[in-house]
Amino acid sequence: MSTAISQEKLARLERLLERQDIVDCLTRFSRGMDRFDREVFLSAFHSDAIIAAGEFVGGPVPLFEWASRLHAQGQKATHHNLMNLTCDIDGDVAHTETYYLFVGRNRDDTNWVAGGRYIDRLERRAGAWKIALRTNAIEWSGMVPTMGIPFADMPGININGTPSRDQQDPSYYRPLINKREMHIP
Repeated sequence: MSTAISQEKLARLERLLERQDIVDCLTRFSRGMDRFDREVFLSAFHSDAIIAAGEFVGGPVPLFEWASRLHAQGQKATHHNLMNLTCDIDGDVAHTETYYLFVGRNRDDTNWVAGGRYIDRLERRAGAWKIALRTNAIEWSGMVPTMGIPFADMPGININGTPSRDQQDPSYYRPLINKREMHIP
């Protein structure tokens, strides 16, 4: 059995790596928005990108400022969940359609959900895939009945870190360690 990898398999592997780079880029947008991490958010976009999102049409820096202000005023927490992804790569240009589910815990403790699709043109420049053009197709929105956050009043629940919308969030801890006592109810 030959250990040589065929050209076809190498091409498929390269395509898979390109696709993963694109997925990582799209994920940086969501993480950057949910954690109000400007650097991570902006790393998803080319500096000359154009984004059309709701009433906003403009570049990545003003988008971050507008969306952060909007989310900070309206929600205590946000989750930009990415789901189904189609990805058509042609050289240094890719077109993607990413279904999303947005969930926000509003300041009045109501829960807002919305769904739609990010429709993007990404470009690979200097070896890095980033969004060059984004259209946000918002397709539905609604409110979910409110209930308390599970375990919120349990003593010590946040010893490993309190969720926050900045770099104090436990997801930034390196190394991540457990400080809670072992307990199996």
